[in-house]
Amino acid sequence: MDKAIGLARLRNIGIMAHIDAGKTTTTERILYYTGVVHKMGEVHDGNAVMDWMVQERERGITITSAAISCEYNGHQINIIDTPGHVDFTVEVERSLRVLDGAVAIFDSVGGVEPQSETVWHQADKYRVPRIAFVNKMDRAGADFERVIAMMEKRLSLTPVAVQIPLGTEESFEGVIDLITMKACTYDSESLGAKEIVGEIPEHFQDDAQYHREVLLEKICDYDDELMERMLESHSADESLIRRALRSAVVANTVCPVLCGAAFKNKGVQRLMDAIVAYLPSPLDRGEVVGRDPESGTPVARQPSSEEAFSALVFKIASDAHTGRLAYARVYSGAAGFKDGLINPRTKAKERMTRIYRMHANRRKQLQTAEVGEIVGIVGLKDTTTGDTLCDPKSPVVYEEMHFPIPVVSRAIEPKSAADEEKLQNALARLVDEDPTCSVHNDPETGQRLIAGMGELHLEVLIDRLVREFNVEAFVGKPQVAYRETISQRNREVLEFSQPIAGKMQFASIVMEVKPIEPGSGVAFVSRVSEGQAPQAFVEAVKQGVMEASSGGEMSGYPLAGVGVTLEKLGIREDDTTEMSCKIAGSLAFRQACTNAQSWLLEPMMSLEVVVPEAFVGPVINDLNGRRGRIIGVSSRGEMQLVDGEAPLAEMFGYATALRSLTQGRAVYTMQFDRYERAGKAVQEAVLKRIGRY
Repeated sequence: MDKAIGLARLRNIGIMAHIDAGKTTTTERILYYTGVVHKMGEVHDGNAVMDWMVQERERGITITSAAISCEYNGHQINIIDTPGHVDFTVEVERSLRVLDGAVAIFDSVGGVEPQSETVWHQADKYRVPRIAFVNKMDRAGADFERVIAMMEKRLSLTPVAVQIPLGTEESFEGVIDLITMKACTYDSESLGAKEIVGEIPEHFQDDAQYHREVLLEKICDYDDELMERMLESHSADESLIRRALRSAVVANTVCPVLCGAAFKNKGVQRLMDAIVAYLPSPLDRGEVVGRDPESGTPVARQPSSEEAFSALVFKIASDAHTGRLAYARVYSGAAGFKDGLINPRTKAKERMTRIYRMHANRRKQLQTAEVGEIVGIVGLKDTTTGDTLCDPKSPVVYEEMHFPIPVVSRAIEPKSAADEEKLQNALARLVDEDPTCSVHNDPETGQRLIAGMGELHLEVLIDRLVREFNVEAFVGKPQVAYRETISQRNREVLEFSQPIAGKMQFASIVMEVKPIEPGSGVAFVSRVSEGQAPQAFVEAVKQGVMEASSGGEMSGYPLAGVGVTLEKLGIREDDTTEMSCKIAGSLAFRQACTNAQSWLLEPMMSLEVVVPEAFVGPVINDLNGRRGRIIGVSSRGEMQLVDGEAPLAEMFGYATALRSLTQGRAVYTMQFDRYERAGKAVQEAVLKRIGRY
């Protein structure tokens, strides 16, 4: 097959949604209908192909994004099934970074849920075109129209129905296709593989005609010929409608909405048709722009095998059979085992020893990594998540990925001295795999702390230590990752002049610190020109500031929400070195923050509780007792939705408390929102606990 035709028929897509919306179930149906598997796996049975980890099968949730390939109607579809739980949002983030399109799945009852919004806005950030699939149309309370209305209200793209349900709840039979104006039902004996196409029943005719007119009205701007036909005869060919829809999706302005019931094997084939028809190929996405690693000037790469090789590594995994496995998206060119590559960040030479096309935890060996593909690579030594691999003769660096900071930590120590080295190696591999996992030593207690995005995240990491790495460890209770900030502006003048190793070291600094948004971390700005001091000395001051920011004077927690301005850097020709500038920067920053009235920041979590009306009062009272704030209460079918926020420190064990309060009938989602200044009583209690008060 010609390379251009091959790329035009390639789809790199992700499946994304809120937890329990049916992502993995839908993916399993796609694999069954495309012949990749011969028996449908079910999440609740613990035998889904995409949920291959022991921890996933036990909990019935997706934890790690799994990649798999299938063929449908002459197209190759590379699918990444992503987690829905907020603790594993990094898996969605790094997958969306390299995908050309995505399928967003919504629960027909829950509609646009908190994590649905989160992943949707992650896709916005990377400008990923999407189609939507409203799943579970057979459930009691299913409402297709309400889900579209919620999408229109909460999300940025314009949703447009290309199907409507043929019945709802227990009477749901299939879908009405608004492009072909046909009704589609599914044969239960063939597990939905056989689609039965017929005329639209009489009592659905008016509804179908109305929605078709809405569809045409929303997309006719994207195709001149369609617009012309609509003005002339108010009718349109199927091919023109599909062409206009594709243009709108690729332009990332319209989101086609389909519906079905994946578990009941209804509507999935039409979703596959839509993936092929509307989502972009690598050619549609066009050139990818990086920068030259030396000069920083923009460098464009076309999706062509004629271009120099370039790929972005978006995930590292530990594989029992192959060892360290890197997942990469190839943006241009092709490379094989003999080709030498370079990682511009580390300037390390790399070589691929094995290349795989991934099928969840199984793999098929390839000879080359070609443009457009998502591949697994073995043999990379100094490359990690977010790094670029490229041809040494034509270097390029793609935009790095940024991940949220861990907010929960637990002390972890080996059960015996013999396990110390095993624990260190295992933790290093977990940190290598997961950018939202970090390991550090507490300077106050000397304890080793493992930090993550939430209680479930840490629970899974510790479970993996035991099962995958055979490490026994003592684990402490969860701890909150507080931060320290300043509450007022302060200007500091410092002169450092001291002999070190027999040589005088000198630097004088004028530095100002001021409070900024906590989410900005420590922001360093220099007003020192090249003529006043070499740039290397300014960078050394910055390095000193950043190292000093790892622990505040009041609490020892890392500093955040501090703006630093280097106003003046005084040097002497013989006595000033990078080391003296770094030490002076560190001392000046510490002194400036100490005199700027330090304050403790605590992580705040946004919270959504779906609860029966009878239990709303007890739930609100409980949240108020946890220093929570109620933002609003609204109806969601027969249930009530309590929207609020609360400090993370008060939310440990909330799942158990909520079950007790509501007889197990409520569910909640919680995710990190921001850092906020702690109250005086909270600050004093924390400082007493850590021995700083």
